[in-house]
This record gives sequence, C-alpha cells and structure tokens, in this order.
Amino acid sequence: MATAIYPGSFDPITNGHVSILRSGLVAFDKITVAVLNNEKKKPLFTVEERMQMIRETVVDLDLDADRVEVDCFEGLLVNYAKAKNVRVILRGLRAVADFEYELQMANMNRHLNEEVETVFIMANDAYFYVASGLCKEVTKLGGDVSKLVPRPVAPKLKAKLGL
Repeated sequence: MATAIYPGSFDPITNGHVSILRSGLVAFDKITVAVLNNEKKKPLFTVEERMQMIRETVVDLDLDADRVEVDCFEGLLVNYAKAKNVRVILRGLRAVADFEYELQMANMNRHLNEEVETVFIMANDAYFYVASGLCKEVTKLGGDVSKLVPRPVAPKLKAKLGL
C-alpha cells in the first residue's frame, strides 16, 4: 500500500491544498495530512481547529475518508515519517519561489533520512496564487475568499478574525 505524508501548517486549509490532496490521492493509496504544530509561526487556528477543518473538508468534498488520515506532529518531519513507517513526503508547488524552498527542504530531509523521498505535485493553476497567509490577510481586510478556501473554512476564518 503506497502511503504519503502531506505535511503543512494548513492555517487554514485552502483550495490549493485540496488540489494537491486530490492529485495525491490519484498517486497514493493513502495520505496522512499532517498538521505542523509550530507555535513559533503564530498560527491563527489551533492545531485541533486546523485538523477539524481538514476533516470537515474531506467529508464536504466527498473525498474518500478511508484514504485520508488527519494527524499532527511537531519536530522533524523525517522523524514523524519514520514513526509512521512512511517513506514518501508529498509537497505542493505553486511558484518558482516554492520550488527553491521545497528543494532545500527535500534535500535536508534526504540528508537526515535517506530512506524518505519527497514527491512534488503542482497546484491546480486555478489556485496557483492561493496561500493561507494571503487568505487570512484578504479576509481581515474585508475581502471575500469563499472561492479560495473549502466551504467549511470561510465562516470559521471570518469568525476567528472577529468579522
């Protein structure tokens, strides 16, 4: 059974993330969406809230919930992958800047654990520009991001920002 870990902050999950997840489900039997617990990033949502939004999104979009696990981790991703007995990390790419950062991370992960491979999937071009931080900023300024985030996320984003 081919399994991959799709790690990220997902603060919040966007339609770009969903695009990567959908494509990943074509290539892998199971994907663990692993929410990074890193308080240094000062996330808007708690880990539990982010995990819940991902679960709601999986159900809302009728993705195969048996093939998508939602979990969280902290520390080194390669250590988490080893603990889960998973050898593939799934990462999404949007722009050239993403590629440079992701290549650096993939090489570091390979240095830390040669048995872990990183697979890159391009985001759907409809969501090429979408990032969680941008969605938070646009919402904070009164803009509508309802077409950029999954249906369960938009109202939670507005509520969290006190709008």
